[in-house]
Amino acid sequence: MRPPEASKDLVCLVADKNMEQTLYGLLRRPESLGIDPPTFDLFVHPESDPGCCHHGVEFLRSFSSRYTWALLCFDFEGCGQEDDSSTALTRRLERELSRTGWNDRARVVVIEPELEVWVWSDSPEVDAILGWSGRFPGLRPWLEQQEWLDSGATKPERPKEALEAALREVRRPRSSATFRKLAETVSLQRCQDRSFLKLKKTLRKWFATSP
Repeated sequence: MRPPEASKDLVCLVADKNMEQTLYGLLRRPESLGIDPPTFDLFVHPESDPGCCHHGVEFLRSFSSRYTWALLCFDFEGCGQEDDSSTALTRRLERELSRTGWNDRARVVVIEPELEVWVWSDSPEVDAILGWSGRFPGLRPWLEQQEWLDSGATKPERPKEALEAALREVRRPRSSATFRKLAETVSLQRCQDRSFLKLKKTLRKWFATSP
């Protein structure tokens, strides 16, 4: 239920600019997500993944009357709670958010191991945006040759390092603009990562397309 004084639909607290631009790009594609377009604000925690993990609940506390829904998003790797499972961490943080006034209006998306795992869908748009169109070998064969990708695997085991290596090979700078362009362009049906599917399911529940 929307708080009477809520000014916007959604507030998102994320760990860095790459994640901010990814969510911005995704939320600007309501038709692809199958949702009505929400009004939203994005905030980047100054302490990155550990800040979101350890202080994100408190950060979002003051927003519970100003927004209808809240998302807390960060990478599991580097968050400072890797001794726990990402599932257990997610459940604990969602319980804590509920107790700070959000009730059932907040969700936590912990990306394991990190945001770059969302990049590696098999869409040809990934090759184009990363600067690999028309190259031989193509991006995925090259990743296999360089032992970043196991034969038959859909994603590199070390997605961040594989992305950085692929960009270096074509002399492309790593930037948050790349993440935004990927989010704006690549098919949202191709990524089957568990955290991404949770994000889509959550948004579809909150912002179900009007009849």
